[in-house]
Amino acid sequence: MKKIIELLNNDLNIGDFIIPKESIFNLGYKVFKTISILLLMIICFKIGKAVINKVVDREKKFKFSMDERKSQTLGAVLKSILRYSVYFVGLFGIVEIWLGTIGLTLAGIGGVAVGFGSQSLVKDMINGFFILFEDQYSVGDNINIDDKGGIVESIELRITKIRAFNGDLHTIPNGSITKVTNHSRGDQRILVEVEISHQANLDKALGVISILCNKFKEENEDVIEGPETLGVSALKATGITISIAGKARPWAQYNLEMKLRKEVSDTLKAANIEMPWPVIDC
Repeated sequence: MKKIIELLNNDLNIGDFIIPKESIFNLGYKVFKTISILLLMIICFKIGKAVINKVVDREKKFKFSMDERKSQTLGAVLKSILRYSVYFVGLFGIVEIWLGTIGLTLAGIGGVAVGFGSQSLVKDMINGFFILFEDQYSVGDNINIDDKGGIVESIELRITKIRAFNGDLHTIPNGSITKVTNHSRGDQRILVEVEISHQANLDKALGVISILCNKFKEENEDVIEGPETLGVSALKATGITISIAGKARPWAQYNLEMKLRKEVSDTLKAANIEMPWPVIDC
């Protein structure tokens, strides 16, 4: 311990070079402040994320609160703002420690230069703001942006992340988003088409399908309207096509269509209504 104190109280000799003890203390002080800022940045990240998560969770419990998807979107945006703010303040703090006022001046000039060369970044953030302000989509929505489609995983000020149904993650700059198709807003259409033979009793088929539709609506709470038979939608060489349509809650239409097809098939078989079969001439 005494040797360490003696080393700190004396100049450091390295060969022909002599480093004054004041410079050693100054260097150590700068390193200490830099590490402190980095630790403070990490603490701010953790505390900020915890506060944001708590606010979002509390918002979900209010009676007159935003829905879960909008709460998740708000949380993602707030975390994005927190990250950019902490990076910005921490970086300038470290620059000031090592370069002083001159460093801040150079950083300011560099920032202006970067600003002129990063117009796309500014465009991304401005467009991201309008996407959030206009509520074009939220986290969890099923959307299409140009040729990319999937579930929105994250919305930030600069980018939007979409998880495709095959597992691919698409990261799209907000500035390049011009057209958005949202499949999760409003009631979704159910459409099922069934084909019966020309020899089958059409009136009987329409009757049993109508009875099934009324039963189907009572048994499935995700059905908003219908389903009901629209009548004969096509006359083909193989048979007669009957269309059934209705409306369902978002995300429920796919399961309801599959379920309705199966029940229609079982009902027609139970009523001895013939389905068309391909005829091969020998």
